[in-house]
Amino acid sequence: MSATPAPGGLRDFLEIPYDQLEEMNLAAKLARQTREPAEKLREARLKYLVDERRIKAVTVCFTDLEGRLHMLDYDKKYLLKSEDNLTFDGSSVRGYSTQNESDLRLAIDWSSFSWLPADVFGPGKVLVFAEVRGRDGLPYPSDMRSRLRLYAEQIYAKDGTVCFIAPEIEGFLFKEADAEQHYHETGRFDYVSTGGYYHSLPGDSLRAFIDTAAEVQRAMGFGNEKDHPEVAPSQFEMNFAYAEAIICADQVQLYKLLCRQVASSMGMTASFLPKPLTGINGSGMHTNLSLSRGHANLFWDPAGPDNLSADGWKAVERILNSADDLCLVLNPSVNAYRRLDPRFEAPNQIKASANNRGAMVRIPAADQHSARIEVRSVAPDANPYMVFYALLRTALEGPQSESDETKRSRTRFLPDNIYDAIRLFKGSKYINELLGDGVAAKYVDVKQAQADRCPKALGSLIKVPEIQFHHEVTNQYLWNHF
Repeated sequence: MSATPAPGGLRDFLEIPYDQLEEMNLAAKLARQTREPAEKLREARLKYLVDERRIKAVTVCFTDLEGRLHMLDYDKKYLLKSEDNLTFDGSSVRGYSTQNESDLRLAIDWSSFSWLPADVFGPGKVLVFAEVRGRDGLPYPSDMRSRLRLYAEQIYAKDGTVCFIAPEIEGFLFKEADAEQHYHETGRFDYVSTGGYYHSLPGDSLRAFIDTAAEVQRAMGFGNEKDHPEVAPSQFEMNFAYAEAIICADQVQLYKLLCRQVASSMGMTASFLPKPLTGINGSGMHTNLSLSRGHANLFWDPAGPDNLSADGWKAVERILNSADDLCLVLNPSVNAYRRLDPRFEAPNQIKASANNRGAMVRIPAADQHSARIEVRSVAPDANPYMVFYALLRTALEGPQSESDETKRSRTRFLPDNIYDAIRLFKGSKYINELLGDGVAAKYVDVKQAQADRCPKALGSLIKVPEIQFHHEVTNQYLWNHF
């Protein structure tokens, strides 16, 4: 006699409707923002995992030095027994440890706990971010997430200062799945839409992708604001609410992950290459940054130039003063320097402006709630933890110009190729202070490795190696063929 199947099939794994997911994830986000004690959150999440029998696995995420997101699924029962002793081989991650110091640990940040849409991530899973620790249990120097978190905690502990960030992340949607991985065979990307800014029919492929990805983003508690096709053909942008720096950086990683997964499920590719096609606008990650203390926006001054406070202008001038030093952090790939082309609204001018979109820093029109600075020269393939840490620390502590002529009143230009950016990065005393000699050297090594696999002169045409060996093109097999 055959057994009668259980209702809904043999497997009874957790699947939560989207409206409930949004409520749960927004509540978890609020707990982070109100600084619920870490141990209290840990106990609550572990108890939830014990009590919720329909969870089979916990997806643990960490980010490497270049900004690639890595994910490991731990069986729930195993994780409950071993959550304080999760190890991985750091020597297999570019930019991390060498073979003789390969054992690294993962320390789960239970405040980052997220419930996942089952139709995108699979049923029965939840997600957390982790930070990397060395064998001694201390934060691993190359883990920029822990660097950002610790610095944000330091400035908050000092005088209650909080950094809020809102990124505007653009990307492209191309025909066929894994279009980046196959670029060395096809030599092209194919548009799914040849519309443009705000142009799309309700049911076309680009709009269907944006709608689906926005639903996932909303369910994960991002706090959606607006989404639309961008200027270039097949280009998109989906904006979400500002958040504290570490929360926002986590959301950047999840944003790119969910976009890629949604596109793949629709037989297409979501690409965050800064400039995958010539002759059209590239993609950026404009980074809006503000500081607050209590309920006061420290960048707002109705009497200041462009309504920006003296503290805001000081932050702008510090960022502009270190623009060359930071360029490799903000634009970490060979392909990123194609985007810094003045013919396509490129933010390559080392200056600040309220209206000039070619300026590296823009001062948007705002009120006391939204006053901020917008760093426009950030590429979407940059490590968000490194970018936010570098910009925040530079805004607060970076060297100021010794000249009476400020760098917001005269125009210089960012490097237009990765070789110059690497040279400026290596020669910067400030970068060594910011990242430390060891981390700066590791970062240069991985950037140089990609640069050396590509033609030194960019030229007018996209070259296969700048896609094939791009750090976000997730194909280890290709990196072994050089």
